[in-house]
Amino acid sequence: MNNIAFNIALPLLAAFLLPVIHNGSAKASRLVGPFVLLAMCWFAAAYFIFIEHPVALALGGFLPPLGISFHLDQLSLLMAVIIPLMLLLLWPYTNREGFREEALLLLLAGASSGMALSGDLFNIYVFYELLSVASFGLAASTHNGAAFAATFRYLVISGLGTVLALTGIGLIYTQTGTLNLAHIGQLAAQLDNNVGLAAFALIVLGIGVKAEIFPVNGWVPEVYATAKPRISALLAGLISKLAVLAIVRLLVVAYADTDALSLLLVLGILGIIWGELSAWRAKDLKRMFAFSSIGQLGMVLVAFSIPGEAGMFAGLAMMLHHLLVKPALFMLTENWSGSISSLTGAARQSPLGAALFILFALSLIGVPPFPGFWAKLIMVTGLVGADDSLYLLALGILLTATVIEANYLIRCAIQLYAPADENSSQSAKHGRLTLSISSALGVVLIISLFSITPLGNKLYQIAAEASNRSLYINTTLSNAQVPALRKIQ
Repeated sequence: MNNIAFNIALPLLAAFLLPVIHNGSAKASRLVGPFVLLAMCWFAAAYFIFIEHPVALALGGFLPPLGISFHLDQLSLLMAVIIPLMLLLLWPYTNREGFREEALLLLLAGASSGMALSGDLFNIYVFYELLSVASFGLAASTHNGAAFAATFRYLVISGLGTVLALTGIGLIYTQTGTLNLAHIGQLAAQLDNNVGLAAFALIVLGIGVKAEIFPVNGWVPEVYATAKPRISALLAGLISKLAVLAIVRLLVVAYADTDALSLLLVLGILGIIWGELSAWRAKDLKRMFAFSSIGQLGMVLVAFSIPGEAGMFAGLAMMLHHLLVKPALFMLTENWSGSISSLTGAARQSPLGAALFILFALSLIGVPPFPGFWAKLIMVTGLVGADDSLYLLALGILLTATVIEANYLIRCAIQLYAPADENSSQSAKHGRLTLSISSALGVVLIISLFSITPLGNKLYQIAAEASNRSLYINTTLSNAQVPALRKIQ
């Protein structure tokens, strides 16, 4: 029943064999990636549909906390399904430059799945490092000086983050003598001190480089502005969420009743302020979206800092909405790069692209009845229910940030539909593949609009399960390692 391990082993193996396959047949090598990603979807979806309750799988025959374990619940399996789906959507099908980018994407797929499924800090750290290697290569794949400079800055900041995260993990080990998350949860009382809180802060800042957390997100605007739109979409839409998920797992099992929630709240507030104000001042569309992503991820952190199921529910709603909307917006920049002022009259050149921009912008702002409105409403309800002055401050900042967000997005929309002047340099049309990707994400957004109630109920069920600390600990440290499957009537 350990087929889910193929979600890690298959893409990693394929990434290293791809050069050999490419030397034998270039055409065959282009089929390897999509085939592996489809297999990953199959394995993850099968577990997501048929597993009746959370289960921990022990690899190699060594039971936790000694052995390598995967924690399979609805949240981790949902992310295991989303990872290959997102990569399939953003796969470079028209790539004829060789196998390097495809190999990096397969490496990213395996590392991402490992981060989503792993049940101990050591493996999360290992997969995080593999993810970093793939991210560096992809960020520099445009092969120009600006991209190399931005990637170098990304590498330096990420290297600093690695040191911080490893130091935090070491502190946790010195306090508890274990790296298994469930076992750490059992010994959580030993982390309820200054050393334990410092360890959490170091891990948040270390892994938070990928999660675009303030103040370790200085690489974001440069990398997103110089990378290919597909790569920016992956980094902002998917990779940042995996980093957030790793932080949230540790928060739930070991720090839910400590000052760690306040730390996450403060970092989220600072991220919102810096990101949204910078996006408002940005003159370049890619940079505007990059800073907007920082602000949105700040909102995600604030949501997850709300205690209990309410915080998990709000955080997941905000996180999944951003995962859907931001990649679509970045894909639209493929032919709308450069100054925002150059967008004048672009709606005439690409009416569908402009319409998709309006759709995603309205949802990102939170205009009812779009899904973004419901996600923000859940978050507002959670902040009010927390009944604390700091959370009420966060609520005020959230509402103010929404107004700022509406200002710069509506300003771009007006520019798109403004009459083109003779000096306008914006004349490029969107390619079919770009519009197909954004349109597919738009269809998902519209379907979710008409399925808010069942989706909300399912998301609350996932949140309740993921926020249950006792369930996580008992699942991993029990002797029941065989998944119970749902019966099909």
